Amino acid sequence: MSEAKKPDSSLFRIPDALAGFGVTFTGMFRKTITEEYPEKKEPTSRRYHGRHQLNRYDDGLEKCIGCELCAWACPADAIYVEGADNTDEERYSPGERYGRVYQINYLRCIGCGLCIEACPTRALTMTNDYEMAGPSRAGMIYEKQDLLAPMLAGMTPAPHPMAEGSRPENYYRGEVGADGLKKSSDA
Repeated sequence: MSEAKKPDSSLFRIPDALAGFGVTFTGMFRKTITEEYPEKKEPTSRRYHGRHQLNRYDDGLEKCIGCELCAWACPADAIYVEGADNTDEERYSPGERYGRVYQINYLRCIGCGLCIEACPTRALTMTNDYEMAGPSRAGMIYEKQDLLAPMLAGMTPAPHPMAEGSRPENYYRGEVGADGLKKSSDA
């Protein structure tokens, strides 16, 4: 029995190699794209998922009620929430509870936004801030004070009592402003 002569497989690879060189060769003559970051920062798209922010009501109380639904929804296990009960002397949110400890580990966060979807009070949103580099691993774990929205004019830092004559439902419906309970327009 005579064996049939097999063709040299290196000859069949020459067109593939030429195609690869063709990609390299055409790329050599394209205009170079240079990013001038950080000197020139381009705006992000409106729907960009950047750093998280814990929001406040207009009078300064926190929207987070410490329900921990964001932590349960996080597929990367990047969020840690420890809830505590509000008291009349120390009130941080209009509900029964508030987030006493709130941490997001940005070394684990994948920016999926599932935590935003899970939040029942819209306490957690995502900003367009994308500059989240840190000098150490511990610096990439953002604490509650790092995540809280800034105090605006007319806000009182928590803890403080709810607006006079208001109930938690008034906060959830947006009926409380920086200067107290808004009067209903249909009365």
